[in-house]
Amino acid sequence: MSGLLALLDDVAAIAKVAAASVDDVVGQAVKASSKAAGAVIDDAAVTPKFITGFSAERELPIVWKIAKGSLFNKLVILLPVALLLSAFAPWLIAPLLMLGGSYLCFEGAEKVWHVLQPGDHHGEDLLEEKRKDPHLEEEKVRGAIKTDFILSAEIMTITLAALPDDLDIWMVASALAVAAVLITLAVYGAVAVIVKADDVGLHMATEGPGPAIRRIGEWIVRGMPHVLKLMVIVGTAAMIWVGGSIMVHGAAELGFKAPYQTIHHIAEALAHGVPAGVQGFVAWLVTALIDGLIGLIFGLMLIPLVMYVIAPVAGMFGKRA
Repeated sequence: MSGLLALLDDVAAIAKVAAASVDDVVGQAVKASSKAAGAVIDDAAVTPKFITGFSAERELPIVWKIAKGSLFNKLVILLPVALLLSAFAPWLIAPLLMLGGSYLCFEGAEKVWHVLQPGDHHGEDLLEEKRKDPHLEEEKVRGAIKTDFILSAEIMTITLAALPDDLDIWMVASALAVAAVLITLAVYGAVAVIVKADDVGLHMATEGPGPAIRRIGEWIVRGMPHVLKLMVIVGTAAMIWVGGSIMVHGAAELGFKAPYQTIHHIAEALAHGVPAGVQGFVAWLVTALIDGLIGLIFGLMLIPLVMYVIAPVAGMFGKRA
């Protein structure tokens, strides 16, 4: 009997350790994935454009296809790569982060550049023609998954860099896997809500049980185009801010600390001039604004490099292949 009680005590102890480990994994995943908030926001803001133009009954199936592709990107491709980096080449994390940060700066700056250029509706005409293509859905899904791969790589790298150095390989793997699932659910759950909101609003406006419900439905229908535009703006700003922040912090890790220290001093100096209750927010805001300005300038500098050097070289290799 005493042996059975001892065994039950051991099982209970193991269960407590397992529960604590699960809590640690989830806690580390949530904490680390929060560092990738900017890239996550951009992912959620970018995805709806791949779904517009399709019939209402195809919207959720398309979101589901992209979400499955996103999980495959994160769990099957990027997670093993992240674990190999963590185990054998942790020194590569900072340069890879900076490479991803450069991409974010370029993409964000390119969007800003297109907005500042005179209107060109040729691309819209082409899109309208392609909507008649029966293979457009699969093409759009593939394009969305490719875009997701780049953003997911950035998200996973940022999450990996945010994890404590003293975690063992299984904790790192578990935390990254949990973060990947949580982020994917959050992003594509939000996308599903966004793309179906106008349909829900239309149903409320036409078949609502009362005038108040119908009025709310009308507000939703009228407001969703503005919400989508706002998401594009927020996503672009987040992309530039995160990219600039990654470049500044990555440069500091590689030994070039002057930009990071200068930004820190400016933020602290300005924060001291406001009431104590908002000093932290002001310091963060100033840092974010300067990081975003750096990201925008760096991204604008990359545009001619990509257009006149990288793209032509990539095109040459593509033709040979």
